[in-house]
Amino acid sequence: MRRWQFLVLKPEDDVATALGDVPAGEAAIRSGEQVEMLMLPAPIPLGHKIARHAIARGAVIRKYGALIGEATADIAAGTHVHVHNLRSRRARKT
Repeated sequence: MRRWQFLVLKPEDDVATALGDVPAGEAAIRSGEQVEMLMLPAPIPLGHKIARHAIARGAVIRKYGALIGEATADIAAGTHVHVHNLRSRRARKT
């Protein structure tokens, strides 16, 4: 059995990616050789992201070492990060 449910590729990442469907409750995140523990208030689907730490509204969000967007609301640690609280900077018209 896997010892972690989420993966972080770069230390500066603000989010971790689910390696499978993860139920609410305590979850393990692998970041390099370290394993972090977080409480999830809700289940997270395969491939979706959670906040590794609290993220303030307007803050930039990084995944895989790259800027993926900005928070449209305050996001608590362990919370699902998706289109309801993240605005992409990649597909945005200027």
